[in-house]
Amino acid sequence: MQCGARHLRPALAAAVVAVAGLLVAVPAGGGEATDFSGHQRSEKIDFTDSQIVDGFFKTAFGAEYHLAGRVDRIRKYEAPVRVYAEGDGHAHRRAELARIVADIAGRIQHLDIAMTDNADEANVTVHLVRDRNLRKTIAAFYGEERAREIHDSLDPQCLSGFRKNDRFEIERSDVILTVDNGDFVFRDCAYEELLQSLGPINDTDEVPWTMFNDDVQKGYFDVYDQYLLNILYHPAIRPGMTVPEVKAVLPQVLTDVRSYVARVNRLTR
Repeated sequence: MQCGARHLRPALAAAVVAVAGLLVAVPAGGGEATDFSGHQRSEKIDFTDSQIVDGFFKTAFGAEYHLAGRVDRIRKYEAPVRVYAEGDGHAHRRAELARIVADIAGRIQHLDIAMTDNADEANVTVHLVRDRNLRKTIAAFYGEERAREIHDSLDPQCLSGFRKNDRFEIERSDVILTVDNGDFVFRDCAYEELLQSLGPINDTDEVPWTMFNDDVQKGYFDVYDQYLLNILYHPAIRPGMTVPEVKAVLPQVLTDVRSYVARVNRLTR
């Protein structure tokens, strides 16, 4: 099991599975930013191939919080992704979550992702909880001892994780989001944790443009991370691939991804 972290108070991505699992966290602290549209208007959108490739390898391989299983292979969904939100009330958070999932769907070319009202058909479950119940919820998933380790090392504010099979295909993800820490925190956590639950589980402080960095808060699906997720979900990138295997196909993949991201975001080069 592995995990990564980030944010105002680490968001934790966790995977519980016989073969392997992953955890990701968003750090605590700092005041709430609310004008994510301002950040978006001033966002850096021009990146070199080496900047994109470097970020991809640093987030798609490895895991910030390693509990079990290998972390040296590509991990991704092969099946359509269906997202179910559970938790009493929180209608406005459910509506916001649906908008975020729709935005992700519109920005990753080869990923079939959508909300569902049927818990049985979901392979991603988003657990909406109040902040005071976060630690209890983590303990329910991972046990008291592991929850204590997670709290002490990551001080999470939100959390996500997945389990994968022996072919490194993700089979199920769980995302835990707090609903009462403000609009920006909810959006920022929801984007990061949903995206990390799709595969790029490793947080890094070496890439300044990605939301998978504990020091970066965005609240939207930025251009740089669109590059990373579109590389991951390109058909030429297969679950279980090693770094050398990915490097062999990256030139054509990156050409395709650059074209798509430029079209979706109306970028000019």
